[in-house]
Amino acid sequence: MFEATDIREYRGYKVVDQSGDKIGELEAVYVDTATDQPAYGTVTLGGLLGAKKLVFVPFEGATVGPDYVKVAFSKSQVKEAPSIDTDGELLVDDEPAVFAHYGQEARDGGGRRLARR
Repeated sequence: MFEATDIREYRGYKVVDQSGDKIGELEAVYVDTATDQPAYGTVTLGGLLGAKKLVFVPFEGATVGPDYVKVAFSKSQVKEAPSIDTDGELLVDDEPAVFAHYGQEARDGGGRRLARR
């Protein structure tokens, strides 16, 4: 597991999939509200005509290199993940879709599980 301060130092670095293919850049770190440990990151993706969006990817199984964060998921799975606008925020009602996309369960009892740091 990453220390929160360590992974935050990688904001702006490229994010690659398990094969080393570039997905985008690490924009923000989201911590698990129960543990305050890094759980997810948002990756900046370029869209058509310069439009950008942020997709969510878990840090579970991720490793870091000198100029990248390597996640344990394929580029296509990350690109298809739930997203927000670059100036948007993850609403508590949208969190379950993020977890479901990666086969994870949302916390029992609902409530906010991810917080941007």
